[in-house]
Amino acid sequence: MFLIFKIIKRVIATVLLVVIVLPLYVGGRVWYTANHTEPVKSDAIVVLGAAQFDGVPSPVLEARLLEAKRIFVRELAPRILTVGSRAPGDRTTEAASGFSWLVDQGVAKKFVDSIPYGRDTFASTKSYVDVMKKLNLKTAIIVTDQYQCLRAVTMESDLGISATCAPTRTGPASTSNSSFRYLVRETGAYLAYVTLGRQGIHLTDQVKN
Repeated sequence: MFLIFKIIKRVIATVLLVVIVLPLYVGGRVWYTANHTEPVKSDAIVVLGAAQFDGVPSPVLEARLLEAKRIFVRELAPRILTVGSRAPGDRTTEAASGFSWLVDQGVAKKFVDSIPYGRDTFASTKSYVDVMKKLNLKTAIIVTDQYQCLRAVTMESDLGISATCAPTRTGPASTSNSSFRYLVRETGAYLAYVTLGRQGIHLTDQVKN
């Protein structure tokens, strides 16, 4: 009887660890990365896609593009890759919208490449990593929302590219403006990715803003 009681206690402790402690630990990592990450000089800047409206970037995407231009001007990378396909009914892609915005803001076309693929973070990552490998580019700065940095960098590293993150610190998705709900959602998305892999992306990948 005593042995059975010990086994039950261990099972309960394990369940508590998985259900409570692990999400708290991962959430802490997501938050820490969001607030304590800096880009390093790399081969390319990658702007992950977000919603656009008939070619006009949404406030979330515009904040990412502003950050990409800022670090490009600082010469942290010699080229920018804009990523993202179109949503059903859209006439253009997130990548094309980002490309046009950067060119309109004075970045020469020869320094910007549009990769119009990917409707979620993993698909977008795979599409630009494939392009980078063909171009023999080995390092990248990912520009995305602060809470998404950890997952985006992890995915890219898993696919063979060394990555750092330049998080947007302005706009609706910055940690000063986004809700605690975004942190919880991104924690779940990261856990789904590392435990279920590609299969978990459709369950928890964030809805584009």
